[in-house]
Amino acid sequence: MKGFFKIVLANLTAIFILFAGFLLFFIGFLIISSLSGSVDVKQDSVLTLDLKTRVIDSPSEDQEDIFAFKNEQKAVLLYDIINAIDKAKDDNKIKGISLEIDNFQAGITQMDDIRNALIDFKKSGKFVYAYGNTVSQGAYYLGSVADKYYLNPAGLIELKGLSTEVTFFKNFAEKYGIGIQVIRHGKFKAAVEPFLRDEISPENKEQLSTLLNDIWASTSKKIADSRKISLPELNTITDSLYSYLPNLSLKYKLADQLIQKSEYDNIIRKKLNIDADKKINKISFAKYSESLESESDGKKIGVLYASGAIYNGKGYDGIYADNFIKEIKKLQKDDDIKAVVFRINSPGGSANASDEILFEMQQLKRKKPVVVSFGDYAASGGYYIAMGADKIFSEPNTLTGSIGVFGVIPYFKELAAKNGIRSDAVTTNANSNMISAINGLSPGTLTIMTRSVESTYQRFVHFVTLNRKKTFEEIDSVGGGRVWSGVRAKQIGLVDELGSLQDAIKYAAKSANIKDYKVSAYPAKVSKFEQIFSSETEEDFSTRLIQRKLGKENFKIFQHITDPDTKTAVLMESPFSIKIN
Repeated sequence: MKGFFKIVLANLTAIFILFAGFLLFFIGFLIISSLSGSVDVKQDSVLTLDLKTRVIDSPSEDQEDIFAFKNEQKAVLLYDIINAIDKAKDDNKIKGISLEIDNFQAGITQMDDIRNALIDFKKSGKFVYAYGNTVSQGAYYLGSVADKYYLNPAGLIELKGLSTEVTFFKNFAEKYGIGIQVIRHGKFKAAVEPFLRDEISPENKEQLSTLLNDIWASTSKKIADSRKISLPELNTITDSLYSYLPNLSLKYKLADQLIQKSEYDNIIRKKLNIDADKKINKISFAKYSESLESESDGKKIGVLYASGAIYNGKGYDGIYADNFIKEIKKLQKDDDIKAVVFRINSPGGSANASDEILFEMQQLKRKKPVVVSFGDYAASGGYYIAMGADKIFSEPNTLTGSIGVFGVIPYFKELAAKNGIRSDAVTTNANSNMISAINGLSPGTLTIMTRSVESTYQRFVHFVTLNRKKTFEEIDSVGGGRVWSGVRAKQIGLVDELGSLQDAIKYAAKSANIKDYKVSAYPAKVSKFEQIFSSETEEDFSTRLIQRKLGKENFKIFQHITDPDTKTAVLMESPFSIKIN
């Protein structure tokens, strides 16, 4: 028996040592991977944007899988990419830029900003070349700005125009006995349409058509101008899908030459005046950004990033009110921060959380200038939280507005009955059983939630009227849940100026009367090490897993039906996402 215990103890000790060793190795790996060495930019370098680059709007978006030891893709802030292009313009070591992207993970407004920066870079006389194999529409939109566009002889360009497809669940819900009670304000609040209808409403079709045509008019004109093609001809090429055949891409001037990648590299070598067998000094945007030193005399412009959906409580994958308010208070107390640029890239979410954030932004505005910059989205709650700003800058293609409110409550009475399930409730008051999974809302609950939605809408419009200096009737006429492009939003007075994040930063510096400053980002990136030792619950982990399996868009629908916090809350949220694929 004594020998048995010795063996068990020895095995337990071995397991403990093995586990401890693995843990120390894992922690050491994370620490080492988080350290970055100095970057040496060589002479005759080419700044290269390739598939290893993922553009993000906010540091908080850079959350890689904890167990992803090998990940060749590097996330780079949009601000850092624009800054790198600007610095490379006057850097004698950088001779040009090469765009080697078949697909490009960036939003439409991010591509606009990078494209504009490349146009400015070309004024230096340095080259911008592009090469593609199977090229997505977004990648071509960016790459078309190049001096020369080279395509693989067996490649293609996915130039097809823009479309959106709305999926409806009303008949599915009825077929399987799922009831869905919806409360909304605004005939354009299309987030709830999939549960109410089996076809797109005229109002929703109108707003989507206007939005897509605004964006296509802008992007197609830029492609046509860069490639020196007339706009009618480009639309004919797009309608006919000529770009899917490489010889027609060449014929219709979408590409300058059909060549292999090695031939493209030789063209760059010739441009650099180096031997054919010499390696090209290509440097990524991530590495080049690390090499740049920021100049500052201690004064700062704080860029507060609000990226993702808006939630109550604590969390990292989105805009969580508790965490976000802490960041706002940091900016209030930091005397080195002379002005704040509030960068919003959000479709909205919780009305309550949005209201909390707006209040704190209003307090911040009392202490220092607050300038808002819109990214891809500033819709519903994402627009609401901007109402504490001194000035609002929007990108031309930002999805803006969606001033509306809704609530979605599913219940399963018929489905339960079909399977022999029913329920009885014992209550003390008329509406004690407010929300039942089987019977839905009590009559009193439906009445009070309808009033809550209307009250929230009134509050929403009230803050918009204060910020935009318009009447309730003026805002209500462009509200009702309708989304607008940034261009239209400027025309109807929902924003002040059309401009980029850089434009907003410059204006903030001017408002604070400072010339030399450093730009600091808030909130900071959450490292893998912090993710492991944070107080993430089992439920948080499960949510991440489900979201990864379903995808972000499908997960939103799943969340509306299953999440008790979401399905009973009043929401300010836009259902749309705009991507140029």
